Amino acid sequence: MSARTAIVTGGGSGIGAALVRALVADGAHVVVGDLDPDAAAQVAASAPGPGTAVARQVDVTSAAAVQEAVDAVVAEHGRLDLMFNNAGITFLGNTEDLTLDQWNAIIDVNVRGVVHGVHAAYPQMIRQRSGHIVNTASMGGLMAAGLMTSYVTTKHAVVGLSLALRTEAAAHGVGVTVVCPAAVDTPILDKGEIGRYRGRDFYLEGQGVKEPVDPDLLARRVLAAVATNRPILIEPRQARVAWRIGRLAPGFVNTMATRFVAKQRAGVLDPPTA
Repeated sequence: MSARTAIVTGGGSGIGAALVRALVADGAHVVVGDLDPDAAAQVAASAPGPGTAVARQVDVTSAAAVQEAVDAVVAEHGRLDLMFNNAGITFLGNTEDLTLDQWNAIIDVNVRGVVHGVHAAYPQMIRQRSGHIVNTASMGGLMAAGLMTSYVTTKHAVVGLSLALRTEAAAHGVGVTVVCPAAVDTPILDKGEIGRYRGRDFYLEGQGVKEPVDPDLLARRVLAAVATNRPILIEPRQARVAWRIGRLAPGFVNTMATRFVAKQRAGVLDPPTA
């Protein structure tokens, strides 16, 4: 069988770039899709391995742009084996401080971006009776904490979409996996901050981890999850433990999250003096 074909959105950095490296190392032909063409080109040029990578500017908020990327792969290779709907953004801060433009932006990228990927790739995979869709969500899609309410909203939507679609896709020989990592060592940890909240410290403390997840390790585990057609991948182990506790004792977890939010607000409103 010839090498697998794949598209990775948000492939110019973070988890997406790590997925590209893992796929190329596995021998796949990968389209590195990103809103930033220079970032996509840099990742494509530097991914080592027997596979190949090509850069393509893809704005996931444009259904036409995502469809064109899928159509180009199918035209060249005859099929699309793997669709990674990975592009995402975040905002961190009090919900009342978010503008409607920010709400619309995060919904457009994190939800509609995934919908556009599914809408473009899934019919092709049905026709070829094979393929796998991987949607990047977050622990925020399984558990809820304030100060990242817009992000949690979108990632819960991605989890629901993925698990529901999986039950349909099985009849067509198509797999669906949703990836729900805790804080990953990517640029997103330092983006989307509103006011004086600091993302990296917030995410690590809130998820009870000292060090963020290594993106290349996560990418390898994602490919392993695809190989075994796992419905959901939660990393690291502490995140899986927290998720299980949340399912068994949701009231307790809600109380702890409320206290954490209060602590974060106090730290912002009353920062320590030098």
